[in-house]
Parts: sequence; C-alpha cells; structure tokens
Amino acid sequence: MGFFNRKQSDDRRGADPEPQARNSDQDGGAQSERPTEPMGTGASAPVQSPETDSNESAERDLKPPEPEATEPTVVKTPEQDTGSIEKDELRRAVSARGREQAQAEDAGETEEAKEAEAEDARVSAEDLIAPTPQRKHPFQPEVEQKRGERRMQVYAFANQKGGVAKTTTTLNLAVALKESGHDVLCIDLDPQGNLTMSQGIDPDEVDKSLYDVLVNQAPISEIIRHQEIDIAVASIDLAGAEIAMSTQIGRERALQKALAEIEDQYDFVCIDTPPSLGLLTINALTAADKVIVPVQCEYLSMRGLIQLQNTLQMIRENLNPDVQIEGILPTMLDSRTVHAKEAVEILEENFGDLVFKSRIKKAIKFAEAPVKGSSVLKYDPGSNAAGYYRDLAEEVLTHGEAT
Repeated sequence: MGFFNRKQSDDRRGADPEPQARNSDQDGGAQSERPTEPMGTGASAPVQSPETDSNESAERDLKPPEPEATEPTVVKTPEQDTGSIEKDELRRAVSARGREQAQAEDAGETEEAKEAEAEDARVSAEDLIAPTPQRKHPFQPEVEQKRGERRMQVYAFANQKGGVAKTTTTLNLAVALKESGHDVLCIDLDPQGNLTMSQGIDPDEVDKSLYDVLVNQAPISEIIRHQEIDIAVASIDLAGAEIAMSTQIGRERALQKALAEIEDQYDFVCIDTPPSLGLLTINALTAADKVIVPVQCEYLSMRGLIQLQNTLQMIRENLNPDVQIEGILPTMLDSRTVHAKEAVEILEENFGDLVFKSRIKKAIKFAEAPVKGSSVLKYDPGSNAAGYYRDLAEEVLTHGEAT
C-alpha cells in the first residue's frame, strides 16, 4: 500500500515513468499481453488501443484503481455538559412509575396521557403518613403496652443513599429536642460509628456496644454513654452483627425488645441507621414509631426514596404496622443552584405536606463540629446551622402535638 502511495505522489510531481518500463521488460512482456479491459465498470470506459505504448500499459496495470471521491467525515464534538437535568427526569426519580412514564414517552403517547399517568404516579402525603390497617400476623408476638400509651417516641433516620446528612441530622435534632426540655437518647446503629465519634468517643476503644445488645442480648443500659447527649454507642463489631443474627429467631425485633428496658426513661429515641436496607435498618424500622428521611437535593438521593418506600411497605405488612413517615427533610441544600431548587419543587409536588418546611442548608459548621466532639448547637449556638435544627425540632414537636 505504501508503494502505491509513493507512486501516486511521484506521478503528481511529474516523475519519469521509465522505471515502470524497465520492470515491464524484466517480466518478459507478460504484462503487455494482459487484456486491456478498463478498470471501471461503466459503459463509457475507454478501450485500450493496440498502438498504446507498452510503458503506459505497464504503468496503468501497476496503478491501483482510483478511489471514489467521498465526502470527508465530520466528527461532531459533544456539547459541553452544563450539569443541568430536565425537570421531568427529577420527577421520574421520585415517582414509583417513572420507568413506565419513560417507556410511554418512547412509544409516543400524547401529552394528555403522560400528564394523567404522572398524576396517578404521585404519592399523596395521606397514603404515606397513614399506617397500614391493623392485621394480625400469625407469628406477631403480643405487645404488652401499646405504642400510643407509652412515654417514649422512637424516630428512625433512614435513607439507603449515603452522604445525605443522616448522622448530622440525628445528632443535632436530638440535641435541639433536649434543649427544649426533653429526655433524649441517640442510638448509633451504623458500623462506621460516625455518631459515636461525633460525641468524642472512639469506637475502637468501646468495651461493649450495640453488637452485644443485638447479638448477645445484653441490656442496652450497659452501653449508654452520657455525653452532650445520651448515646448508645457503636463499634466496628456491628459490621458482623447481621451475619451473627442471621440464625436467630425474631432477629428483626432485637432492637425493639432491647428498648423495652428504657421506655420510661426517655421522651425521644433517635436512631442513626446505616446507608443500606439490611437487617440493621430493618431493626430500626421495626422499633420505630416514625421515620424521618433526610434527602440531599440531587438526583441519586431522591432516587433512593422509591426503594425506601418499598421496604417500609414490607415492614408495615409483616413487622410494624404502625410505623409512619414523619417527613422528608431536604438537606445539604445549595440555594444558589437551579438544580437544588427544582429538586425541592419536585419533592413538594410529589409528597406535598410530607416535606418538612425546614431546610438544612450547606454550612462549614457541620464539618467542624464533629472534630470538636460536639453537635453544631454546642459548637456554635448562634450560627445559622444551629438555627436550622432548632426550627426542625419545633416543627417535629408541633406536628406531634397536632396529631
């Protein structure tokens, strides 16, 4: 191929065709005896004359066919990503029928049909707040004291998406509730132990933790530390708790049974769950009266709401028919971005009054406070960051009084 390229280049510069003639002589004139059919297939192709010079014949035989003229390929560069996401995509993130809507759009349904489907797909606040009607499960144990009659209210903070400020919300809301005069206990159910560390306790130096409570049925009062807030501490051993509990009967109710010991000592129990929907989170949802869902105002965090709804429905049907969603809390909000504003609008559009009015905006204080082993309310009581959780505590208490 390189030979032909060089040959064509020489021809364009007017090179002498004598080398091709000598090559023809060395071949014994075999090339001159070849048929002189034209290289092309068109009817107007020129016919080789007998008087044509042998040098020209040899040169034409050696030349490859001229390539057909083609238009140059234009490579389109992708447009610059501006980071914007269409509002419809965010709607699909929090809609239980988002996938069906996308398929309907591909099928070319009318705008009216798509709007009707979107309306059907929205989950009303009443549907999520209202617990499943009481159904006696064949293996459900008798509860000696009804939840509505006891002093203690248990809140689980859950979202299978990590990094949505579950730990920050659990600690600071608990401290804000304590400031209002209530007795509050925090439970660190996350094997990472971030809540424990946020109170200045090293999980690696803990003798007993929630692992001993869940696996070995130790009294929960033995692992409670009295810091800025009372906290049932975690350790790295919790990472193996799910495997250790896998053979236990009633393993989903281990935490619920443990809390019976202290149900007259606290007004509120705030449970920080791991970023998954495994056995530890199921224990928290089974023991909880209400669930607070911190949601970072971005696509992936909002997408996790669908999985949480499905898990919560299974919990209601089989383990805890009374559990309710207290509210969805927008966290880590950057009000300067259009994406965050649209995310909040979509949440309110789909879940209505179920979305808290309080907004937890981004603040460097939330990162600085755990370094000092304290909540942001103690680290900087007069900051805006502390005010966010005081507003949330007031909203939670007001809602509780209204119900």
